[in-house]
Amino acid sequence: MLTGKQKRFLRSKAHHLNPIFQVGKGGVNDNLIKQIGEALEARELIKVSVLQNCEEDRDDVSVALAKGARAELVQVIGNTIVLYKESRENKQIQLP
Repeated sequence: MLTGKQKRFLRSKAHHLNPIFQVGKGGVNDNLIKQIGEALEARELIKVSVLQNCEEDRDDVSVALAKGARAELVQVIGNTIVLYKESRENKQIQLP
C-alpha cells in the first residue's frame, strides 16, 4: 500500500503524462489488462482515460484495472485514472 506522501509524489510525477490507454464501449477486458500490465512494467506510472461511451462507472473501471494489473490506484480525477506498479527489471521511480 502507498502512503499519502507517496501518492502525492506520484500524482506530481503523473501530472505531465498523457493517457496511453482508453477504456471505451468494450469496458475492461483481459487483453486491456494484459497490455496495461506490460506498460506498467516498462513505465511504472501510467494514465488511462475513460471515454464518454464507456458503460461502466469510472470508479469500477479503476478498481478492475488496478486489481487485474496488480497495480496501485494513485488517483481518479475526472475521467482519468493514474496507476502505479513498481517495475521488476526496469525500476525508475524512487518513492519517498
